[in-house]
Amino acid sequence: MTFKYPAVAALAASAAVAAATIFAVPAQADSDTEVFLGALNHYRLGDIDPATALRVGEAICPMLAEPGQNTADVAARVAEELGRPLGPATMFTSLAIGIFCPRAVNALTDGRPFSFFD
Repeated sequence: MTFKYPAVAALAASAAVAAATIFAVPAQADSDTEVFLGALNHYRLGDIDPATALRVGEAICPMLAEPGQNTADVAARVAEELGRPLGPATMFTSLAIGIFCPRAVNALTDGRPFSFFD
């Protein structure tokens, strides 16, 4: 692939490096837990019991994989499970997807939203 404008090529390359750095997979599996709990604290959801938060958060990817499920359905189930209103449950669900479901995020960003089922 050749670019007509070298500045655009440099900008695209630096954006790709920045994205790879930001979305890099953590070196330790436990760091996902720390990142998730830290994100919950940041978004004022830190009063959820950490064990419950992890249990529900890690169950979101399998819920999404169920036939006919979408994020709205999953967020509603999370709201029930946590005893929270839908707004905070939607934030919780989004954070969990971003941290625990990297294949789903990649599938959404590559334009094939259900390719993580393959």
